[in-house]
Amino acid sequence: KTVIKSDVISQIAKKTGFEKRDVKEVIEMYFDVVKDSLVSGDNVYFRGFGSFILKKRARKIGRNITKNTSIVVPEHYIPFFKPSKSFANRVKDNVKV
Repeated sequence: KTVIKSDVISQIAKKTGFEKRDVKEVIEMYFDVVKDSLVSGDNVYFRGFGSFILKKRARKIGRNITKNTSIVVPEHYIPFFKPSKSFANRVKDNVKV
């Protein structure tokens, strides 16, 4: 099963008793803070959950297969989620493949 943002909003609203629109606004602000922090170069840490960090990708030579040419992909940063050890272990122990 896939859980989407509206499912999360509904579950939080049900558990807290807050209106869905209020929960949605808080969730959107949360995502904005995380995105703005990463864009400005800061990592975001949540103890017991994980970290949103920036990973550096080295410069490399890529291929444009439609034109059969080489292109240089400059070094750059990408956002990455690293789960905490306790969270990763809980998932590993409980999720059956």
